[in-house]
Amino acid sequence: MNSPVRDYVCVDLETTGLHPKTDKIIEIGAVRVREGKVEKTWQSLVNPGRELTERTRQITGISQKEVDHAPEIGQVLPQLLDFLGKDVLVGHSLLFDFSFLKKAAVNAGLSFEACGIDTLKLARKYLPDFPSRNLGELCRHFDIPHQAHRALGDAQATAELYELFCEKFYEEKPFAPVPLIFHVKKEGPASRAQKERLQRLAALYKTQLPVDVEMLTRNEASRLADQLIARYGKVPQTVENPEKARK
Repeated sequence: MNSPVRDYVCVDLETTGLHPKTDKIIEIGAVRVREGKVEKTWQSLVNPGRELTERTRQITGISQKEVDHAPEIGQVLPQLLDFLGKDVLVGHSLLFDFSFLKKAAVNAGLSFEACGIDTLKLARKYLPDFPSRNLGELCRHFDIPHQAHRALGDAQATAELYELFCEKFYEEKPFAPVPLIFHVKKEGPASRAQKERLQRLAALYKTQLPVDVEMLTRNEASRLADQLIARYGKVPQTVENPEKARK
């Protein structure tokens, strides 16, 4: 490759936590770049179907009310995938964002494959002596405007950082997109029996479920039931098997 990729989409997510298996997307931001210049942006809040932790609210500044009124990921994802098209993706710790999007796509029955360039890996390659290569520190060092911990702000800053790497380092150590790989199996929605069980457990323990049960997958519903039982104690047979108890 004689020149770096200058047509791409920079993407960033805000999430409820760090693990795509158990956490959810709450905001998506994307920046389409053509010939090194921003052409168009796209952003959306996402309803995760659960309560945000205080830490998440503090870090992002996103309120519970905002996500409660936002569309669910199944509504948002087709619009995002249309915006991404077949472009090369650019992101800071890109596989993190890709893994959440890949899981959401698989669960929605949508195809999502991409190649990408990770600016965190480029920073490690070109700036080995930097004490920190997180996006905020790099933006401060290179005087890049940055609205931290908001998806579109992070995506815009990452696009500028990528362009800087292209200009400063590409000729010395060229780089190219690589396939993004994250293996995930489709999870079906929680069954009626699972949702009813969770409601019975919540009533037994006199607690409010921290999630919208209608948005849970089978695995999530099972994990939540196990967590409730581990926290509050043994479940009477009449709660676990109400039909059997009535006989």
